[in-house]
Amino acid sequence: MTEAEWMVAADPHLVLTFLREKATDRKLRLFSCACCRNVPHLMPDSRSQLALNVAERVADGLADEREWDNAIRMLRGLPPDHTQWTLFPDAFIAAERGASFTAAAVHSATKPQRRYGARRAEKATQVSFLRDIFGNPFRPVAINPERLSSTVVALARGMYESRDFGAMPILADALQDAGCDSDDILDHCRGPGLHVRGCWVVDLVLGRE
Repeated sequence: MTEAEWMVAADPHLVLTFLREKATDRKLRLFSCACCRNVPHLMPDSRSQLALNVAERVADGLADEREWDNAIRMLRGLPPDHTQWTLFPDAFIAAERGASFTAAAVHSATKPQRRYGARRAEKATQVSFLRDIFGNPFRPVAINPERLSSTVVALARGMYESRDFGAMPILADALQDAGCDSDDILDHCRGPGLHVRGCWVVDLVLGRE
């Protein structure tokens, strides 16, 4: 995949295949979780939400084997549930299957005459998540630690913990006030795109990979 292809890609499977040897397990699993969180109306049981919370803890290395196993067992016996893939041991499969099964669930839940468009839109959203999480892998960005003021770090941590990324433009202002002049970083914060856990700018500020 070239940089030009990366910028216009619309198929999450192709993007994931390109990222397979480049992505951390954490980011791949968080992508799977983001796909599921995007369609909460399709989660059949409150246990699905609990499973997602555990999957995110797994991604961040906060869940031990017992918590992980308990979450998997909790989902047994439920109707087909795409959240199960977020807990799959192989993070790449978690990402690939999570995206695929979520798009299929959207397809099935949509009226027949609108299914093609709904599935295509869901895949486009998933690719947006991938770009938010991985940025532009052809142009990696670093940040000067001196730009990480207490305000910048607090804003990033608050958004990560709450999963509410509405303060991204405020983060851009705080970074700029701290001396950051990276157009890539500031434009990503101020742009119209979607943001989820694993967002490359928030991760950059918090020192996560």
